[in-house]
Amino acid sequence: MRAASGLRGVEDAGDARDGVRAALAGLTTRGRSFLAAGVAAAVCAYVLGQPDLLRVGLLLAFLPSACATVLSRTRHRVAGDRLLSPARVPAGGEARVRLRMDNVSRLPTGLLMLEDQVPYVLGPRPRFVLDRVEPGGRREVSYRVRSDLRGRYPLGPLRLRLTDPFGMCELTRSFSAHDTLTVVPRVEPLPPVRLSGAAGGYGEGRQRSLALAGDDDVIPREYRHGDDLRRVHWRSTARYGELMVRREEQPQRPRCTVLLDTRAVAFQGAGPDSAFEWAVSGAASVLAHLLERGFSVRLLTDTGSSAPGEESGGFTGAGQDAADTAGLLMDALAVIDHSDGAGLSRAGDALRDGDGLLVAFLGDLDEAQTAVVARMRRRGGAAVAFVLDSGEWLREPAGASAAQDARERLRLLREAGWTVVRVPRGAALGEVWRQAEREGGSGGVGGSAPAAGAFGAWGAGDGVASAAGVGGATRGGAGLGGHGLGGAGLGQAGRGGAGLGDTGLGGAGLGGAVGGAALGEGRT
Repeated sequence: MRAASGLRGVEDAGDARDGVRAALAGLTTRGRSFLAAGVAAAVCAYVLGQPDLLRVGLLLAFLPSACATVLSRTRHRVAGDRLLSPARVPAGGEARVRLRMDNVSRLPTGLLMLEDQVPYVLGPRPRFVLDRVEPGGRREVSYRVRSDLRGRYPLGPLRLRLTDPFGMCELTRSFSAHDTLTVVPRVEPLPPVRLSGAAGGYGEGRQRSLALAGDDDVIPREYRHGDDLRRVHWRSTARYGELMVRREEQPQRPRCTVLLDTRAVAFQGAGPDSAFEWAVSGAASVLAHLLERGFSVRLLTDTGSSAPGEESGGFTGAGQDAADTAGLLMDALAVIDHSDGAGLSRAGDALRDGDGLLVAFLGDLDEAQTAVVARMRRRGGAAVAFVLDSGEWLREPAGASAAQDARERLRLLREAGWTVVRVPRGAALGEVWRQAEREGGSGGVGGSAPAAGAFGAWGAGDGVASAAGVGGATRGGAGLGGHGLGGAGLGQAGRGGAGLGDTGLGGAGLGGAVGGAALGEGRT
């Protein structure tokens, strides 16, 4: 922020009459006392017939009036700067604000008092007193602000008070510029865990979407200087009469949707230690964690709205910078608040055509909302739910019947294929993140794991699972086809030659079309 004020007193505006009137209105307690004493002395002198007392009274009344007149006609030009660093801080973090005042006039200033307007949640209002500033001189002061609550907080305007040498009068003017401090949720580092069910992973084994499905389904483009001649497609070249090449393979980023339940009826309590704030911080941490690992992510709320945008289904684009995307998501989470909705159906509609990993942070669920959440999981996709019980976070123990109902709802989610983690009060996010891995490795359908030894498998590796089968053990006993997808798999021969058997996905795989790309195994 930089602002300059042409000052007549402090601001060069208005005519002299208005300036004197404003200066008289700005008389300090001392100035008002002198003026009242002078008037009283003059009245007493008139009544008692004492000319000496009259002269004293006139002097007492004249001094504050003269100071107000001189102050209103004094021309000062003062420029102000405010530097906020950083402009985005996590909850509980500190930001530093630097104020710089430059006297750009030819006259020295008197005593200057600075007061910056800040919301009470950021701390006490900062006030500074600056001594006389010489022409062309500069003064710098600084203060710190801190908030445990998310939000956007305006800083400013900066108020400048100019006083006369006797302290009889002061004028207050404000600079018009403002700054905004954004307090985002705390982001906790998360350990790498195994995840499964996305359309693809990252690293050496990232799934690629090919530009051709077969020799007759080529989507060619014109030959460009530097293209490998081995990619020339001769049939298209003969058709179009110019060199045509096959399009390059395009890497497909793995996707993840983070669902944040913001319903007011689902969360009780308020403040930085409430269940809702934990859920917001958890969503921020998961988004940041997955962005660092090359995922295309989106934030979805129970209202059906998504961030960073509605284009591409709300997911970040492959060309977007991860830091910029994280900034947009953190800004959205900084101001997110409870919604008035009672259900999660709109979020379910938004997820109907989605794919990839789904991570949900949920509050209290009734029977109807449990059914809605159960249907959100896409077939073949991993879904992880962190469920917060508001009663437990408020330290209000539930009755035996309510506790049984809560356990039954969590069981229904697990039967629908969700990996469910119940979050106790004050739980560390990193620990429940690891617990989700353990739950995924031992929960699944029928008590077995839905994927390779955990609830996740992406990236470079040896196929969909291992020789042990789906989930590191089996799904329902002996695995799919006797030894799992990647052992003997789906009837020895499988599909398309070597197929899903013998060699497994990632060996010959799918008749040689997928080949060594694999679905893979890795860490997220």
